[in-house]
Amino acid sequence: MTSTSFEQFLADLGTQSLYVLAQNIPKSDYVSLDLSVTNEQLKNVDVSSSNRLGEFVNSHIAMNKGKVAFGGYLEKRGIYNRSDYFNDQNPETERNIHLGLDLWIATETPIYTPLDGEVHSFQNNTNFGDYGPTIILKHQIENVEFYTLYGHLSVASIENLHVGQTFKRGDQIATLGAANVNGDYPPHLHFQVIKDMQHHTGDYPGVSSLQDLMFYKENCPDPNLLLQL
Repeated sequence: MTSTSFEQFLADLGTQSLYVLAQNIPKSDYVSLDLSVTNEQLKNVDVSSSNRLGEFVNSHIAMNKGKVAFGGYLEKRGIYNRSDYFNDQNPETERNIHLGLDLWIATETPIYTPLDGEVHSFQNNTNFGDYGPTIILKHQIENVEFYTLYGHLSVASIENLHVGQTFKRGDQIATLGAANVNGDYPPHLHFQVIKDMQHHTGDYPGVSSLQDLMFYKENCPDPNLLLQL
């Protein structure tokens, strides 16, 4: 399936009112959030501190009278500079372009699968700035196989999970983790669509370098095609 046809496939699925947060949160309560290096408001925020970044996110949500902040797909960010896991000082190979959709909301918020699926893999990715507890689901719909990744979860979310475990669309699969377990970020869900897992288990790159962006943009299309926020 070509990139364009797969994106259309996802967009068609997205017309079914899919969700990863509680279904009763109206789309009007989701507010767009810009965490890119071009956002002048971030110039005065210590984004290396999960507390300071969290204050910025919560203030943005409150000012816009929302409940959830969302955004970040293909956004070039400076918040990864604090971590050697992403930052190698080379503009071409430094990983700072975000490949998922972030949904910023409180710790312990329930997370749901938007589609029928089964557990492909899960893992606690404990590098500083990494996902923390992570679940990857495999979906088979209309003979199309693809994957969704859920990062920055609570430790409890993966304690009683097993590979092959099945979930129906709308089933709760996890809760969000706090900064002390989620890679040191304000609580949020990293939601990512992946066409080919490339033999990864429990983990898949959620941030790309400029050098590799063409491949990852093809393999990880915009998750908002499904959620349509």
